[in-house]
Amino acid sequence: MQGYSETVESSAMVMGILNVTPDSFSDGERFLAPEAAVDHGRQLFEEGAAVVDVGGESTRPGAKPVSVDEELARVVDVVAGLAPHGRVSIDTTKPEVARAAVAAGAEILNDVSASLHEVAAELNVTWIAVHRQGTPATMQIAPQYADVVADVVGFLAEAVERGRAAGVPEVWVDPGIGFGKTTDHNLELLANLQQFTMGGAPVVLGASRKRFIGEMHAMSDGSDLAEVSTGDRLEGSLAAAAWAYAQGATVVRAHDVAATVCAMKVAAA
Repeated sequence: MQGYSETVESSAMVMGILNVTPDSFSDGERFLAPEAAVDHGRQLFEEGAAVVDVGGESTRPGAKPVSVDEELARVVDVVAGLAPHGRVSIDTTKPEVARAAVAAGAEILNDVSASLHEVAAELNVTWIAVHRQGTPATMQIAPQYADVVADVVGFLAEAVERGRAAGVPEVWVDPGIGFGKTTDHNLELLANLQQFTMGGAPVVLGASRKRFIGEMHAMSDGSDLAEVSTGDRLEGSLAAAAWAYAQGATVVRAHDVAATVCAMKVAAA
């Protein structure tokens, strides 16, 4: 039987979320200043994040795209400031931003377009292929699937093949909770998360503070969804993270890193 300390070491990695955007669904405008962003990122590392994921363009439903220059201005100094303190990921769909961020010290390319495999191969970095139906502007307008689990599993399996064929050193997959999915779709994906681990690629799960968790909170106590702020979704976020770990996820994305690290240790033990 494994000892407690051994089991704790085997828990899923926690990826801290650091959005340097004015319109993030959860912490928009809080970390726009590079100094504030770097301070917060260092705090996430101190709380136990194995990776800090820096994003300069919001991917929330309804978000509008930003220019390459604007995104570069938001992220490059932040990545450079954090790279000496731990492993940094860049959350972008733009090749130019990916290249500049990796030059500044990023080691992971988190790609919600699942299209930058050749860039990841060129840069010799880990590539996270995320499933998304549509774009941020359109993805939550009546998303539909023949079979959401089969469709997303198939999409990500094909992405893994493309990444490996291109020479990406490591491909991770993310089913894209909330990216072109209804609450029922999200719950189906979570219920069948083990299917995503069968292809051999590490699985990333990003459910932290998302809208469907707010809906679950509202249902649990009979409140109105509008009353459940993004900062009031901790319990559901931790439950989703612990479930993801139990189903084989390798990486859990989180806003509340300290609490999520504790939850992962309990799940591992």
